[in-house]
Amino acid sequence: MAHITDTIVEVNARLTRGDTTREALVNQALVGAASSAAAHVFTKLYADAALAAARNADAAHAAGVVQPALAGLPVTIKDLYGVAGETTMSGSIVCRGEPVQLADAPAVARLRAAGSAIIGKTNMTEFAFSGVGINPHYGTPVNPADPTVARIPGGSSSGAAVSVALGLAVAGLGSDTGGSIRIPAALNGLVGFKSTQNRVPLEGALELSRSLDTVCAMTRSVGDCLIVDAVLSGAMLPVRRRPLAGMRFAIPQTVLLDGLEPAVAQAFSRAVATLSQAGALIVDIKLSELAEIPALNAPGGLSPVEAYAEHHARLARAKEFFDPRVAMRMMLGATVTAQQYIALQDNRRDWIARTERAVEGFDAILCPTVPIIAPEIAKLVESDEVFFKANGLLLRNTFAINFLDGCAFSIPCQTQGELPVGLMVSSVRGDDARLAAVALAVELALV
Repeated sequence: MAHITDTIVEVNARLTRGDTTREALVNQALVGAASSAAAHVFTKLYADAALAAARNADAAHAAGVVQPALAGLPVTIKDLYGVAGETTMSGSIVCRGEPVQLADAPAVARLRAAGSAIIGKTNMTEFAFSGVGINPHYGTPVNPADPTVARIPGGSSSGAAVSVALGLAVAGLGSDTGGSIRIPAALNGLVGFKSTQNRVPLEGALELSRSLDTVCAMTRSVGDCLIVDAVLSGAMLPVRRRPLAGMRFAIPQTVLLDGLEPAVAQAFSRAVATLSQAGALIVDIKLSELAEIPALNAPGGLSPVEAYAEHHARLARAKEFFDPRVAMRMMLGATVTAQQYIALQDNRRDWIARTERAVEGFDAILCPTVPIIAPEIAKLVESDEVFFKANGLLLRNTFAINFLDGCAFSIPCQTQGELPVGLMVSSVRGDDARLAAVALAVELALV
């Protein structure tokens, strides 16, 4: 029987050969979802609907109808996406009793239309507001990469990542506002693709930051991310495959390489050397614009300002039921004036234009996705100081690309026996197709 830890392409090849069925794969995923390893991964399961989707795809396949790549395959959806007839909880308890959704979010509807078997909603940081993945209401999924130490899964798409890492799904629909796809992908040894923001509709997803929120997913390979992205966006990226030899990569020397843990520094250096040996040109650049982000993103910060605007009524009604760390960050936006907010947006647009000019002519920007390996859950639960320090480090590199409205892949670059480390391969807004070709070539070199 095929393992759903294979790529989507490999699973479909086994289905074509008759080695397994979609129903068997979904049954296997549902059994795994009930196991202790999957504790706190799901907030809701859709067993009957998932099995029905798998059986329908199996029946169509048996009748000779060619099936879409995701047809009948188990996927998961983050708890912030609307499902018809349900209240969207977004990892909170505050939303209990709020009106139900009248329709599926477009991202969910498109996954259903592609025939995918949605096995459940996945746990997340409350209201998607942290890169750590700890949730005091529903528990915290444990990163499966380390069998001896309970480490964070990364956030905010924590359950999405662990569902894929455990082999319970071929893809996890998440979101990325400051790194919420790429951070958990990096810490769990997966591939995450953050597209240009406007590529996939945001409708039906409970907001964190409307200027930054991006609908996207994580899988086990770059190719799988492109399959899922085509479903979510409604159009396959026109990727023209290219050899790695002759590609030009920029490595910014400002901020993104600061304070790397030794394991991350070693994995990153090894990955860069591998790409260089394959014929890629590696160029160190200053990119001093990166040092401007903290000042430009003040006061409060774009995410806190927009999150407060979205959630202020909930905070006024039931602040005591929020994760205190989430409420604390949202409240940073409470006193920001309209004048300051508009200035922030104007300054961001100017910064994006300047940064785009600075990286013009490169095929991609390279850096570690996150500068640290996954910390232990217990230490971050116990101490606000340790938590916020880790959260800042986890978000630092990835947020730069969100602020740029760029696109990026996180690709595993650790070797056997090492804890997961991600290589972030990034570019500017609208460059998704060209970057996808780069990511395919980089992934092939790093295998």
